Amino acid sequence: MRGLRLLIIGKQGSGKGTLCVQFAQHFGVPHISTGDAFRAAVAESSERGIRAKAFMESGQLVPDDLVMEIVDELFVRESLRERGFLFDGFPRTVHQADLLDATLAPEGVDAVIDLEVSTEVVVARLASRRVCSNPNCGAIYSLKSPPKSPWNCDLCGSPVVQRDDDREEMIRRRLDDYEAMTAPLVDRYEALGKLIRVDAALSPDEVFSRALAELLTRRLANETGEA
Repeated sequence: MRGLRLLIIGKQGSGKGTLCVQFAQHFGVPHISTGDAFRAAVAESSERGIRAKAFMESGQLVPDDLVMEIVDELFVRESLRERGFLFDGFPRTVHQADLLDATLAPEGVDAVIDLEVSTEVVVARLASRRVCSNPNCGAIYSLKSPPKSPWNCDLCGSPVVQRDDDREEMIRRRLDDYEAMTAPLVDRYEALGKLIRVDAALSPDEVFSRALAELLTRRLANETGEA
């Protein structure tokens, strides 16, 4: 039996990373954040990182071809076809979704959870978000829920910072990109019968419970994460 293949989509700040961490702990399936992978590549000054850096610093989305290079590398390195995965915020475009389906043919992904929340809620969330600067950790905090020690990560001790793309001007630009490029994914996966809508304005635990219940009801996975 292979592992669960699950996509988590939604506006920036909708709680994708938090839900992926909860599912990864529950099912034992790898949590894959392409954003974290890009930031790690930038920190390492790899060839792909240098190419991605200019896009990320200007608040633009990384082009599809570069995204897929990173994803294809992850599939090989992490054996994701067999182990399963929780993709956090990927794919971002219909074209990326088509390329992912080709990689996973003939089965494709098992389900897509769409975290629905208003723009004003996510702007407020992201403007207060702080993250661990260690690309191998990436723990998330906020002004309302800071780390225990003064802005050093509780998990690894690295500085906790505000990312440049979590400033309000950059947030609103990214949300415009989302509406133009990523929102059509909702229609695509709904037409395939793979979409699960969840109200992301609820607490993280309520979002997790509702998404998990829907997966189990649809018999898309068992309690161990096998599809």
